[in-house]
Amino acid sequence: MRRIVLVIGLLLGLALTVERSVLAQPTNDYTLEAVVTGFQRPIEFIQAPDDTGRFFVVEQRGVIHIFQDGEVLSTPFLNIMDRVTVLNNYDERGLLGMALHPDFTENGYFYLNYTRQKDSATIIARYQVSDDDPNVADPDSEYVLLTVAQPYDNHNGGQLAFGPDGYLYIGLGDGGSAGDPLNNGQNPRTLLGSILRIDPVSREPYTIPEDNPFVDGVDGAPEVWAYGLRNPWRFSFDIETNDLYIADVGQNKYEEINFVEAGTAGGLNFGWNVYEASHPYRGDLIGGATMPVAEYDHSKGCSVTGGYVYRGETMPDLDGYYLYGDYCQGTVWWLKRNEEGRWETALLFDTDMQISAFAQDLSGEIYILDYRGGIYQIVPE
Repeated sequence: MRRIVLVIGLLLGLALTVERSVLAQPTNDYTLEAVVTGFQRPIEFIQAPDDTGRFFVVEQRGVIHIFQDGEVLSTPFLNIMDRVTVLNNYDERGLLGMALHPDFTENGYFYLNYTRQKDSATIIARYQVSDDDPNVADPDSEYVLLTVAQPYDNHNGGQLAFGPDGYLYIGLGDGGSAGDPLNNGQNPRTLLGSILRIDPVSREPYTIPEDNPFVDGVDGAPEVWAYGLRNPWRFSFDIETNDLYIADVGQNKYEEINFVEAGTAGGLNFGWNVYEASHPYRGDLIGGATMPVAEYDHSKGCSVTGGYVYRGETMPDLDGYYLYGDYCQGTVWWLKRNEEGRWETALLFDTDMQISAFAQDLSGEIYILDYRGGIYQIVPE
């Protein structure tokens, strides 16, 4: 199933032709093993941080299921279809993200990112597991932390993740339409086109971390940690190094992967809508923009889906490799920085899936979610 074809090397954001790899190539063949199928538009697969073996399966329509011991429990964990945008045949709105509180096993708190049914505004809300059944959440426990108006019906972002610093990171797209007509990407005073960073743990609804780049609110919104993004569709922290990888869906020519090394201060500008990936898109060029470490054009796909750095045990030759894919083509690539500091990326394998998301379990193994309903684990062939 696997084909290794070196396609892009990036150094300081500039595309290079790589004639010789100095990085050890993955040596095994890989395949996909079905874990469970039958869902409607799955977009997340999250393992509970306990010894139950439970996984939460998030469906875009507004339902969360529990998968445990090879079966999907008959009663959904949560159903909020009455508050989530009713989806069209193709729709970027809906229930788009879930993150478990760092102390989930003690307090039962979790956070959701969804678009509201009445006006498609983005809602960031906290929920809690019910008192009498750990496999059922209380829909009446909703506590809204943040509401963000959406000017159009697409580019909603949706990712939620607690970082290694204990803060909640929130991905928001530029507000939609085409080409960012409101110039939200280059405006850190709006929450759109950004990754937000808040502390929902210390005090309700949340506080602003003291080291956020615009904490004083003068040059940007206090919640904004990074900006210049079009539609970040999945970001993740390497569970070993704490480095951050951000996949940003492009306009009509290029898809990109951005990298933030652990310990980097906030305030990075990833360039949209002045740049699409590393290429000029609109307006006067700007200095100081952070260029992607990998990109591909639309001859290879049309919508990037961000993944995870592999840290499992079943495929040791992939240790430290970031895996990502394309929703339209079903392609899966790897990405890693070599000993010379140059980024290398190559095709890992092709699928016939609409890759809506990747997932990572507590042991570091990686899964692929097919938007048509299935969840699959990457395993040695």
